[in-house]
Amino acid sequence: MARSDKEDAVAELAEEFRTSSAAVLTEYRGLTVAQITALRRSLKGVANYAVTKNTLTKIAAREAGIEGLDDLLTGPTAIAFIKGDPVEGAKSLKNFAKDNALLVLKAGYMDGRILDASDIKKLADLESREVLLAKLAGAMKASMNQAAGLFAAPLAQAARTVEALRVKAEADPSIIGGAGSESVAQKAADVVEDVVEKVEEVVADVVESVEGAVEDIAHKVEEALHHRADETPESTTETEG
Repeated sequence: MARSDKEDAVAELAEEFRTSSAAVLTEYRGLTVAQITALRRSLKGVANYAVTKNTLTKIAAREAGIEGLDDLLTGPTAIAFIKGDPVEGAKSLKNFAKDNALLVLKAGYMDGRILDASDIKKLADLESREVLLAKLAGAMKASMNQAAGLFAAPLAQAARTVEALRVKAEADPSIIGGAGSESVAQKAADVVEDVVEKVEEVVADVVESVEGAVEDIAHKVEEALHHRADETPESTTETEG
């Protein structure tokens, strides 16, 4: 490889490290070209899978400010540069390795620290960001429905109590002070009912606003999922070594 080609490869790898949320080092010894192609296809929209020369990768990692990979870069190495959610990338790699035992997940790098093989497997077992957000949106909606019920119950009870009192007062004005108090009772009942109605309207408006916000979150999560599915990043660094 010419010197200029090596420099270009190092620059490209360094940029991959800088722009990735995580990187997973794999050994692909024994995998066929068709299997590697299938692996890249399974990672489409999730990660760039690049077969690299270890010496160039060591230089690129140092240029990207990453330390601790040198001892791990041995044997045939290919790196999955994960774009977006590291959990989703780790899951994709783990799932492919289940059906293709020759793919070995050796180590990785994320959030400033080195990951060993067990760390990557634990990462793959976590729920993805999208799943967690969807669950959060569902939990928020359920909580608001519960809160709406808690608000509405005492208001409905108060309305029923006021109505019962009004009916009793019409039938027997003495229960609130005698016959001369009937009109006063009716006015009091009307005022209370009016207050209850206004409070119910306010609660309904609040619940509707919060439910709208929750629906908006769920919609944005769905959009993010579709957007990610439509993205097709391609690996351009394929330097055998």
